[in-house]
Amino acid sequence: MLEGLRAIVTGGGNGLGRAIALDLIARGATVGALDIDGEALSRMADEAEGGRLVPLRCDISDRGATMAAIEGFAENRGLDILVNNAVAFHYAELEVFPPEKIDRMLDVGLKGTFWASQAAIPFLKNSENASIVNLSSIAVSIAIGTASVYTSIKGALDALTRQQAAELGPKGIRVNAVAPGSVRTPGASAVITDSGWEERTAKSLLGRLAEPEDVARAVAFLASSDARCITGVTLKVDCGMTIKGA
Repeated sequence: MLEGLRAIVTGGGNGLGRAIALDLIARGATVGALDIDGEALSRMADEAEGGRLVPLRCDISDRGATMAAIEGFAENRGLDILVNNAVAFHYAELEVFPPEKIDRMLDVGLKGTFWASQAAIPFLKNSENASIVNLSSIAVSIAIGTASVYTSIKGALDALTRQQAAELGPKGIRVNAVAPGSVRTPGASAVITDSGWEERTAKSLLGRLAEPEDVARAVAFLASSDARCITGVTLKVDCGMTIKGA
């Protein structure tokens, strides 16, 4: 479905980004996985099929480094797909949220999306299957604990998805978003107890939660030519949690 295409996945070394990158590779794409975690990228390189993983170690909050990494990948190979997945996590009540954590989350989750998009767009304009997929969240639709900064960033990405679709559609670039619900990533499992997962599962209409691979499949669909007439859409992958009002 994605045979021969070239993709960049930001935050591609761990969690959802890792699953997305490996899924795109399994479908035939060559993927530049951009992440600050060089060790994670090295481990991924051993798993990727056909040597089609290109590790791009950098901090996405650094505009110059991000631009250089993406441009270096695309100048050598071309570029068809950008997946804006990178995010930084911190949860705290708004009145005591540490300013340095707010800055870091905005730098990675929002500004990093701008930097990656700015670097990718000149190359995407030359692709016959150009697509950007942004990672949103159902937190935009339903309140979740002490996630005020995370929710704000994801809400901004929803708005950005629509705006990018409007601006870039005439240039032949489709832009969509995927909004996962609760997903069993290793990072989430490190902080969520078994009872916490049970509570989340109880809020699902389907009686189960999404796995990273489920989110990866949705990203692959939106990035593929099967979705060639779809742009400006946010696709929820939440097992019905939003409908149930979780």
